[in-house]
Amino acid sequence: MQDLNTNYGLSLIKNLPSSINTVQYSSGELVIIVPHTLVYQVLTFLKYHTNSQYKVLADMTAIDYPEKEKRFEVVYNLLSVSFNSRIRVKTYVNEMTALPTASSIFSCANWLEREIWDMYGVYFTQHQDLRRILTDYGFEGHPLRKDFPLNGYISVRYDDVNKIVVCEPTELTQEFRTFNFQTPWSIPSRTV
Repeated sequence: MQDLNTNYGLSLIKNLPSSINTVQYSSGELVIIVPHTLVYQVLTFLKYHTNSQYKVLADMTAIDYPEKEKRFEVVYNLLSVSFNSRIRVKTYVNEMTALPTASSIFSCANWLEREIWDMYGVYFTQHQDLRRILTDYGFEGHPLRKDFPLNGYISVRYDDVNKIVVCEPTELTQEFRTFNFQTPWSIPSRTV
């Protein structure tokens, strides 16, 4: 299988010489890294070319690497039922760079891009319905970013007196504490 992936990876480089930055193999699967400006063309090629036929977008996700200049790695996992093979397409963007939508190529990308927008803040141009899908409409920030605070910006509680749900800015009033990592449940040793 590795030889088939190697040959197919080389043929992809030959067919798309300026569109593929790197070809890798991870767990027996072919991984290609493309510039964000050419991801639409590469996905179109992989879906419609007779030697590819990756007609199923199985999954799409993002990973946040805040220490990198292009902090978001967007990953498209494609499946070719005709050839029983998978390929992973990766691209990198920062907070200010938008990706072209893949929803005109794969209809399921509509939902997946909305999730990535909501959780990471990666913007997709020409997406027909890019709005929050997993968080509230008034939610501030993107919760899967590494720099998002663990407790969030807003706390939600139910007010028993007024019988309403109240949203307030989060306040953490706590003195500095030192923690020792010794367990109180340790069993003392006995001598018999």
